[in-house]
Amino acid sequence: MQIETVPHRQGTDDDASSPDQPNGGAWACRILGRFDAHESEQFRTYFDETIAQGAKIFIVDLSEVDFVDSTALAELVRAMKQLRQDGGNLILRRPSNAVRIILELTKLDLAFTIEAAA
Repeated sequence: MQIETVPHRQGTDDDASSPDQPNGGAWACRILGRFDAHESEQFRTYFDETIAQGAKIFIVDLSEVDFVDSTALAELVRAMKQLRQDGGNLILRRPSNAVRIILELTKLDLAFTIEAAA
């Protein structure tokens, strides 16, 4: 798994790979490859550091994730709950077909805010 910080600008779909924090605390990242028990700690660390910097909206681009397991899903749920408790939100952007199927099977597609492909 690789995590990239990507710009998030409201109303745009910018895929450049430079850090950015516009729009009052909105952050976006892209996860590449597998997202499973072996990589969940890396995501947790990245998320916690980002939240410590004031992020209220955290967007996770899952368009290039080819595998996700229950540990990764639990980490996304933890992040979503933490943000919502603080008045923010976690948004899943463009989940790949593999991720979308798992989200639907587990009914987590009903819990998360999901941005579909434009």
